[in-house]
Amino acid sequence: MKTLRHDYNSETPQVMHIDLNSCFATVEQQARVRLRGRPVAIVNRRTEHTMIVTASYEAKAMGVTLGMKLKDAKKICPGLVGIESDPAKYRYVYHKMLDIMNDYSAHVRMKSIDEGVIDFHESPRAIRERGLESIGREIKQRLRNEIGCAMRCNVGIATNRFLAKTAASLHKPDGLDVITAANLRAIYASLELTDLTGIAQRNESRLQAVGILTPLQFLDAEAQVLRSMVFKSVNGDQWHQRLRGWEVDNVDFEMKTAGRQFVLDGYNLPYEQIIKRLHHLCEATGKKIRSQGKVARGVQVWATTHREPGTRKESVRGGWEGQHGSRYWHARHMSTMPFYSDQAIYSQAKQLFVNAPPLIRTIGVTVYELSDDDDPQMSLFGDELAREKSIVSAIDEINDRYGKHVIHSADTIGVGDTVREKIPFGSTRYL
Repeated sequence: MKTLRHDYNSETPQVMHIDLNSCFATVEQQARVRLRGRPVAIVNRRTEHTMIVTASYEAKAMGVTLGMKLKDAKKICPGLVGIESDPAKYRYVYHKMLDIMNDYSAHVRMKSIDEGVIDFHESPRAIRERGLESIGREIKQRLRNEIGCAMRCNVGIATNRFLAKTAASLHKPDGLDVITAANLRAIYASLELTDLTGIAQRNESRLQAVGILTPLQFLDAEAQVLRSMVFKSVNGDQWHQRLRGWEVDNVDFEMKTAGRQFVLDGYNLPYEQIIKRLHHLCEATGKKIRSQGKVARGVQVWATTHREPGTRKESVRGGWEGQHGSRYWHARHMSTMPFYSDQAIYSQAKQLFVNAPPLIRTIGVTVYELSDDDDPQMSLFGDELAREKSIVSAIDEINDRYGKHVIHSADTIGVGDTVREKIPFGSTRYL
């Protein structure tokens, strides 16, 4: 990377991180007046054994946490209201938030469905001269005015993306904080290592192994120590710069894979019913890559089981790994020719899935080795791919206009009501 800076970035902060507080629970409280002020948990299925994906601040105050089973959460929080996720609401709020952010800069990036970054470096002078704290307070008010009075967000302002996100986490809910070169050390002194984004248990252990026990010690560590002893890569140099407020995270990553997964809606479902659900996942995966202008070369299917398959383990083709007390099976195939359609994905996935184990709990499909579908090399594969693309493009156009599954395989009729789209965590590419 470029020559390392050892000083702290002393420029006027021009980066803002916005984080909607307990987004999905808050959106439900906004939509349902009677839920306001009450403990709410969002789940992906309306059963007592389902896990909580997010909780309102009222629920968190009672000890409810992400990943807790709903039935266990109700024991410590008797008044807890479990709400099945409603992605359409969350996508609506995502787009409203994005519209608001775009009013202040052409350089806006949504990091997830409930977090976004605004870079003001190239915003009009009239906007920058207002000051980011004033704009942050205005955005908070606009969320309440344009989405609803229950909406709250944290705003963090700093000289780079990392510190802006750190600032946005300091005083939840509804906080607004600024980190500059002047208060940088004081902020780090108030935090633990794992309070820093990107420092989870594994990286914490790496740091502690060389005597770095606090964020301040992390800040003061030499770049060479971080590079050669802790991270053992250029990542050490990046951390040295990131901690000092210099930008190293303004990068876009190529889309490498796409896929869908589903926790089966019944114990020991018949194979033909599992295959129908796999087919639906393949249709959703095909739409994902086409929406990004990609074609694929590889397909992987995977499954987790309710328990170890015992003696059948030796006869099952594919890979096995332990995973959280269950077993994880997978199989993959690389094609000589790029593919594009739902049917091409499904035909390969179905063939691979013949070797899946019994007692399946979760299924998934992933496509990989993605490339742009306008790559000149694609012409080497002749008219077959072109014909496939023209048919599939026509189907996608109809589905985009009239509904996601207006046209789909007869084999998946009714499956969409079961394999419903859940909360879109992670990438915002498809929103």
